[in-house]
Amino acid sequence: MEFLLLGFFTSLSLILAIGAQNIFVIEQGLKKQYTFIVCFVCSISDCFLIFVGIFLFYFFDQYFTSTIELIFNILLLLFLVYFIYSKIKLKSKRIDLNQNFKKISLIGIIFKTFGFTYLNPHVYSDTVFFLGNFSKNFLFNDKIMFGIGASIASTFFFFFIGYASSYFSKYLNSKKIWNTINWIIIFLMSIITLYVLREIIYSINL
Repeated sequence: MEFLLLGFFTSLSLILAIGAQNIFVIEQGLKKQYTFIVCFVCSISDCFLIFVGIFLFYFFDQYFTSTIELIFNILLLLFLVYFIYSKIKLKSKRIDLNQNFKKISLIGIIFKTFGFTYLNPHVYSDTVFFLGNFSKNFLFNDKIMFGIGASIASTFFFFFIGYASSYFSKYLNSKKIWNTINWIIIFLMSIITLYVLREIIYSINL
């Protein structure tokens, strides 16, 4: 139980930071757009990566880790630039938060969720690298309990922000409010993009 709680609170403290993935989950909740699928994919992906980190961390040396992080930072930068461009392009269109968004396919949402998850180096730094390194000296059974606790925290967090956003969306069904939310999303994603760009430049200059 001690290591389960340690995993839970350690994972929760990491995932509380606002990042591209969390913002995406919140936005989909506000739109009521495949909220369960988005939360489920993010949760399962985090659980998978948490246990990858816990059991395979010793395969990563410092050089290999830095190289992988640089590659994913570049991929994430391209993904974020495209995402921001698409948001700016669509900002003038009217959005009804009560509609079913039938033009957005389930497959499209799944792939977009995968993009915000697996192209995000901070997901790997939190799950694979940090939690893996943190638990590398634990006994086998303690690793299992730590991973379960961390996975519970991740699952709880994604479904909480997804459905909390979905609940509050009924108070936000106006073009003016949604345009404000849209610009906030663009602003936050732009900050994250600049941060990722800085990380790329820093990695290249090392």
